[in-house]
Amino acid sequence: MENQHRGHRRFLLTRADIEASAGVDKIHILNTGARRRDLSLGDRTGLAHLGVHRIEVEPGFASTELHVHRFEEECIYVLAGEATLTLDNEQFQVGAGDFIACPANGPAHKLVNSGTVTLVCLVVGQRLDFDVVDYPERGKRLYRHHRERDLVDHAAIADTKGNRKI
Repeated sequence: MENQHRGHRRFLLTRADIEASAGVDKIHILNTGARRRDLSLGDRTGLAHLGVHRIEVEPGFASTELHVHRFEEECIYVLAGEATLTLDNEQFQVGAGDFIACPANGPAHKLVNSGTVTLVCLVVGQRLDFDVVDYPERGKRLYRHHRERDLVDHAAIADTKGNRKI
């Protein structure tokens, strides 16, 4: 019976597996103050349509630049620490046990570790072939198509008649 399920071990990450994994340090392309350590649990277990990440953010740093996905949904579950959550122009204090929904075309969002210990979150999001991400504080839009990414200024976005879109 054990041999029958041996090949399925690749779908399981134990706590020990996760704790032994270093993750990858990431700095956001638009904000050097947005730094996190990212461990992609989904990649390690073969998920193709969901991104599942355990992230760690040190005190004083943001998890990402303020952004909104136009097509993909994501959510965040705070495992440890505390942070200031920005949703558009509103701010909220969040901590361990809090859940944050980020629907497509919802409010722009980001977390900033406002505590004194490492902020640890589980971040889950769709992995669509195409997404558009707006960065309202930077006046930028990211177009993602498969593995390609194009970053443009909001001022350069126009419809087919040349009318400004944003």
